[in-house]
Amino acid sequence: MKKQKIYLTLLFGFIISFGYSQQAQIRKAEKSYDNFAYVKTSEILLEVANKGYKSVDLFQKLGNSFYFRNKMEEAAKWYGELMAMTEDVDREYMFRYAQSLKAIKNYEESDKWMRKFYEANKADLRGRAFASNVDYLSDIEAVSEDFPVNNLSINTEFSDFGSVQYKNMLVFASTRGGGREYQWNEQPFLDLYKVEKQSDGSFSEVEVFSDELNTKFHESTATFTSDDQTIYFTRNNFVDRKLKKGEDGTTRLKILRATLNDEGEWDNVEVLNFNSDEYSAAHPTINVDGTKLYFASDMPGTLGSSDIFVAEIDKNGNVGNPKNLGPMINTEAHESFPYINEEGDLFFSSNGKAGLGGLDVYVVRSLESKMEKNQPLGTENLGKPINSSKDDFGYYENLGTREGFFTSNRDGGKGDDDIYSFEVPQCEQTVEGTVKDKKTLELISGANVILYNRQGEELQTTTTTEDGTYKFEIECDEEYLVRGEKELYISDEKRFVTPRSSQELVVDLLLDKDEVAIAEATNLRDALNLNPIYFDFDKSNIRPDAEVELQKVIAVLQQYPQISIDVRSHTDSRASKEYNMSLSQRRNDATKKYIIEVGGIDASRVTGKGYGESQLINECSDGVECTEEQHQDNRRSDFIIVEM
Repeated sequence: MKKQKIYLTLLFGFIISFGYSQQAQIRKAEKSYDNFAYVKTSEILLEVANKGYKSVDLFQKLGNSFYFRNKMEEAAKWYGELMAMTEDVDREYMFRYAQSLKAIKNYEESDKWMRKFYEANKADLRGRAFASNVDYLSDIEAVSEDFPVNNLSINTEFSDFGSVQYKNMLVFASTRGGGREYQWNEQPFLDLYKVEKQSDGSFSEVEVFSDELNTKFHESTATFTSDDQTIYFTRNNFVDRKLKKGEDGTTRLKILRATLNDEGEWDNVEVLNFNSDEYSAAHPTINVDGTKLYFASDMPGTLGSSDIFVAEIDKNGNVGNPKNLGPMINTEAHESFPYINEEGDLFFSSNGKAGLGGLDVYVVRSLESKMEKNQPLGTENLGKPINSSKDDFGYYENLGTREGFFTSNRDGGKGDDDIYSFEVPQCEQTVEGTVKDKKTLELISGANVILYNRQGEELQTTTTTEDGTYKFEIECDEEYLVRGEKELYISDEKRFVTPRSSQELVVDLLLDKDEVAIAEATNLRDALNLNPIYFDFDKSNIRPDAEVELQKVIAVLQQYPQISIDVRSHTDSRASKEYNMSLSQRRNDATKKYIIEVGGIDASRVTGKGYGESQLINECSDGVECTEEQHQDNRRSDFIIVEM
C-alpha cells in the first residue's frame, strides 16, 4: 500500500515543565553552572501580569503557557485579555482561544471566535470544516489509498450486485436467471444467488440461493442476523403470489424477513410492518446485536429521492417505527445501500454529496455510539479505489477475515454492474519526528517523549536518540497527544488525530529554554528576550508598553539581590550626534529612575548612561538609506550585569 506522509510542525510557547520544588534538584545536577543564576521566564511573565501590566506580547505568551499545558481555564483568561486589548491579533490565537473556551464548555463564545477565525482566512481547513465548506476533492484524495480491487470471476454480462457473506458463502443478486424480462432495463428479474469460496480463494459454481425466497419478480440485497437464523431481504410488492401496486399504479419494493427451519429451509416469510404499497423500502442491513435495522426508503419524511432510515428491533423480533437518520447523512438526492459493520460504522452510497461522480460510498464512523451519546455525525468519502466516476454501491466488509466487496458499473467491467473484491487494508500507523532547540534548531538527544491518548492517559514513553529522533507505533482513527520534555527546557506538545489509512505522521517538537543562564556581562535584553523600550518622538517618559519590559528586569533584580546592572541607552543615527547623545541620556535617566523608584531597587545597583548613535548595530549611519525597522534596531536599551 502506498503510504503518505503528513508533516506537522510544532511551534509552541511557554510551558512550565518543572515546579519550584524541582529547581534545586536541577541546579544541583547542573554543577557546571554553579556560578550562574536561572530565571524561569514563564514565572516572570505571570508576576508582571499579576501586577496589572498589559501588553499584547505578554498576554500571548501567558495564554500559550497555559494552553500548551491543557490548563484551559487560565488560557482562556489570558487569551481573553489579549482579545480585549487588540483586534489586530494573529488568527492562530483566535483558534487557540476558541479551543480553550470550548474546553470549559463556553460553546457560544467559542463558536463566535471560530467564525472570526474562518472569516480571517477562508482557506484554512479548520475554519472551513467549522463552516461546513470543505474542499471535497482534496479531502477525497487525502483518504484515497493504493490497493487492488478485483473483478470477481462470477460476474456476467448481466447485473450482479449487493454481495454479503453468509456462512462460507457469498450471497448476491443477479439478473442472470433468464425468464421474463423487466421492462426497465430489458433484463430478467433479479434473484438471490450463492457461491461458495474454495480453499484456494476461487469460487464454486453459482447456484440459486433459495427456491423458497426467489419468485418471478425481484429479490435482492440480503442481510443476516449474527446467528445465521434470520434473513432480511428486498422483494417487489409480491405477497401471497399477488403483485400489488400503489394508487399511482407503481409496484414498489418491500423488506421481508424469513427464518431458517429445522430442515435448513427458509420459512415464515413475512413483510415487515412499516412497508406500504405507496412507497418503497429496500436494501436492509442489520447490526451485529440484531437490535437495529437500517434500510433505504422514500417513505414520508424523506428529504430527497431516497433516504437512510433505522428501525429498532426488540428482543421478541418486533420492528419499531422507522426514523430518518437526518440531514447529516441524507440529502435531497439518493442515499441508498446502507451497511453497518460490527464496529457500528455505517456505510452507504449517495449522489447528493460532493464526490467523484455517480453514487459514491460514504461512511459514518461509530454511528451507533455517537447516536447513543447524541454526538454530531460526520460523513467521510471512502475515496479511491472504492469510489470512481461511475456508480459505486453495495459496500460490505468482514473485519475478521479482512475481506471486502462492493459493486460498481465503472469502466472495464463485465456487465451492467459487477461485484469487486478487495482486502480491507490493515491500518499501520506510526508517529515519528525530531526534538530540537527552538532557537538554534540543534537536535536534542536524551529528551523524554511521551505519548498520551485522548483521555490524557500515558501510553508510551521513549528517549530521543543521538540524532534527536523518536518513533511510536500507534493505532488508526484515534486522537493522541505527544509531548517532549528535557531539563532546562520548556515542554512542547501536539494533539493529532490519526487517519483511517496507513500513513507515517511526522511531528517535530521544538523546545524553548525555560531557565536562562546569566552571569557578569550578560545582557538581560537578550536573556529575557525583551521587546524594544519605546519612547515617543523627542520624549523620554516611560510608556505603558515599555513598563512591561522594565518590569521583567525589575523582577530579576528583586529575585537576585546580588545582581547589579548598567543601563545603556542608544538612538538611531537620525538627527545630530549631539542631540542624540542628549536624548539617549534623558531616556537613560528616565529608565534608571523607573527601576529605582517604581521597582524599589537600591540606586547603588543601577548605573548607566546614554550612548547616542555611537554604538550602532547595523550599517545605518548618517547618509545611509535604511528602513524604519533597521533604524528601530538601533533604538534600544541594554541591561548589562556588571556584578553578581
